[in-house]
Amino acid sequence: MLKFESPLLAFEYWEKNSPDKEFLRQHINNKLIIYTFKESGNEIRRMATALKAFDFPKQSKIALLSKNCAHWVMADIAIMMAGHVSIPIYPTLQADTIKHILDHSESKAIIVGKLDDYASQKSAISNMPIISVEEYGNYETLTWENIISQNEPLKHLPDSLATDLITIIYTSGTTGLPKGVMHTIENFTNASNAFVNNIPLSNHPKFFSYLPLSHIAERIGIELGAIFRGASMTFSESLETFASNLEDTQPDLFFAVPRIWTKFQEKILQNMPQKKLDRMIGFPIIGNIVKKKIQKKLGLSQATYIFSGAAPLASSLMIWFEKLGINILQGYGMTEDCILSHTNMPGANVIGSVGKIAQGSKAILSAEGEICIKNDCLMVGYFKSPEETNKIFDENGYLKTGDIGEYDHDGYLTITGRAKDQFKTDKGKYISPAPIELELSKNENIDQVCIVGMGIPQPILLIVLSLIGNEKNKQELTQNIIQSIDIINGTLEKHEKIEKAVIMKEEWTVANGLMTPTLKIKRSQVEKIHIPMYRSWFNSSDQVIYE
Repeated sequence: MLKFESPLLAFEYWEKNSPDKEFLRQHINNKLIIYTFKESGNEIRRMATALKAFDFPKQSKIALLSKNCAHWVMADIAIMMAGHVSIPIYPTLQADTIKHILDHSESKAIIVGKLDDYASQKSAISNMPIISVEEYGNYETLTWENIISQNEPLKHLPDSLATDLITIIYTSGTTGLPKGVMHTIENFTNASNAFVNNIPLSNHPKFFSYLPLSHIAERIGIELGAIFRGASMTFSESLETFASNLEDTQPDLFFAVPRIWTKFQEKILQNMPQKKLDRMIGFPIIGNIVKKKIQKKLGLSQATYIFSGAAPLASSLMIWFEKLGINILQGYGMTEDCILSHTNMPGANVIGSVGKIAQGSKAILSAEGEICIKNDCLMVGYFKSPEETNKIFDENGYLKTGDIGEYDHDGYLTITGRAKDQFKTDKGKYISPAPIELELSKNENIDQVCIVGMGIPQPILLIVLSLIGNEKNKQELTQNIIQSIDIINGTLEKHEKIEKAVIMKEEWTVANGLMTPTLKIKRSQVEKIHIPMYRSWFNSSDQVIYE
């Protein structure tokens, strides 16, 4: 098994030894543009020459604002090749947050790629060169295409140290302003080699990239995974073509977040109602044909590893997919530990857990049950925040995750809550919402749920309905929600029992600021908007309230 000493050396290996292998596959304008390792290397090296020509000091910060696309990856490698530090920015962020990141990171230049609404974000960028990509409809004075045509390829890799910074990742953050997580070349190298070792795949596997590359999981698992394995990366054209592009790709490894799995389930049940699905998969031969057809339609017929992370996935949903021959492996990790922490694996998968400690990582539980991680790719700290950095490490150098968990007798870890998500009712009792929310998410009528209760005697539920839930009549839906509350209340302590449920008018999305780019609910923002109504909702005569 190949092992590399840096991402650049890994890329250079495939560039020289497999020049004609597919590397980046970009769906655009109903066409598929393919960049081989040689073709990608040519553009990367020309862009690296141009970045060096700006004559910025070594290890200058170069921002990257773009949705996932071929040019995101080429830009990232070009920034490394020029000896600089990448500052990836989530493409859905608003101008004020983008400005904060650019100012805080001291970015010297920015590469602008594929975006949905660049016009609204452009005001955040000032006093720095902007390099845009014409292919995605953005035309600045400096464009990727012009730079590629006017510069020669860079011949030699930079004289970098393993301890040099490679990136500063600004966390998507469910609370407050994003913090800049600093990672070195050594961190990314160690994490990538560990994943190649822990997740064996055939030579030149196929990957599909759609979760934000600005996030550590997609960056390490997919982008760096492709660079270290000589894999191909396919990028969908749009949300509308996502399903067909994924189906065409049939990747060897697939990573999703819980919201993707609920959407997949909804789509399957739209085409085949549950009773019919149960009947069809109950027949030995026909059942296998139906399962394989569903797997292929989802794009998962070739996937050896199917992972879910970023937030807990309901056990009931995992069991539902398991019946279709789709075995989802939950994993766990953070930006700060390069996601090298815990994972389930084929043949060692305990539903409801996030798996065992990954090879290359160590973990302990604090006296309070907080999960603490140590590996050889922990961040070096938060940029310009020594106090925050000191707070997150214990005296033995373990990273304090803020998550509460417990191990079973076989070493499988279950996340039982997050310390910061706890809230206190006006009775002075603390409630950990995560495990209750996870249980409630089993209800097929519920798409998103958030338990709140600050300042009222008992907690209440805020619910966003699923497509199935929205199709139910009000009486049927109300009875169903009350039934779920009664069932869960039977398992809870007196102070945890849910008093009311409130059905939200609109869903929580990245666009309206109520979800992070990695599709986690921003609890603080949901609370900020709705807390003035808690008391009136609590005092309502109805148990289920429609906003």
